[in-house]
Amino acid sequence: MNNKIGFILSFVAIAGLLLSFVPKNHEITIFMIGDSTMANKPYTGHNPEKGWGQVFGLYFKEGVRVENHALNGRSTKSFRDEGHWDKVFQSIHPGDYVIIEFGHNDQKSKSPERYAAPDTGYRDNLIRYIEETYEKGGKPVLATPISRRSYENGTLVDTHGRYSEVVREVAEEYNIPLFDLHKKTVEVIEQFGEEKSKELFLHYRPGDYERFEDGKEDNTHLSPTGAFKVCDLAVAELKRELPELVMFLKD
Repeated sequence: MNNKIGFILSFVAIAGLLLSFVPKNHEITIFMIGDSTMANKPYTGHNPEKGWGQVFGLYFKEGVRVENHALNGRSTKSFRDEGHWDKVFQSIHPGDYVIIEFGHNDQKSKSPERYAAPDTGYRDNLIRYIEETYEKGGKPVLATPISRRSYENGTLVDTHGRYSEVVREVAEEYNIPLFDLHKKTVEVIEQFGEEKSKELFLHYRPGDYERFEDGKEDNTHLSPTGAFKVCDLAVAELKRELPELVMFLKD
C-alpha cells in the first residue's frame, strides 16, 4: 500500500468515525474559502461588484447554511498566514463541507506574501487545507479558479495555466470532489462572446455608478449577473459531485 492510498484510507476512516457521532438534526455548514471572485462585497456605496459565494447560500433551503470566508486579494498562502483559515478550522464540525477556490493571487510573483508556485507551494497549500478539513471530520471540495475575460485578437486566453491543472491533479490524486469552474466559465464566456461577456464582469460607462466616475473595465471581478451565472455553474457541479446535498437545494 503506497503512502497516498494509506493517507486517504486513514482519513476516510477517521471521517467515518467522526460522522457516526453527528446528530441527526445537525445543520450542515458549507464553508467557503477563496479570493475576491468568491468573496462577499458591500451592498452599500453603489457597488455593483459581487462574488459568487455571496449568493451561493440563496440556493439552499433549511438544513444547509453557507459561511463565506473568502476575502479579496488572498491566496492559499496569505489566507492561512493572516489567520483566516484558523477561524474556519476551529468552526468545522463533522459532516460540514469546505469549498476551496484560490489561484488568482497565488500567481502574483511580485507579491511574496501571496505568491505560491503552482507545482510546489500552491499544490502543498491545497493538500494541507484538504488534510486539515479531514482532521475535523469535514469534507473538502476543490474548485478551479474562474476564468478571466482576457481576449487577444478575438480569442479568449487562459491566464491561469498550471494553477487550474494542479487543482484538477490534486482532486484526482486525493479523490476530492471538484468544481471545475475554470472550464465551465471558459465555456460560458465563449458562448456569450467577446462583447456580450462584458455583462459578466465590471464594464460600466462613466456615471453608471457613482463610484466609477470615469467608468470601469475589469475583466476579473464579477457583476451581479456574473456572480449569479458562476453560482449556477457551481450548483450544477454540486449536483454532479455532491449528490447527497441536492435534497437541500431550492426548487
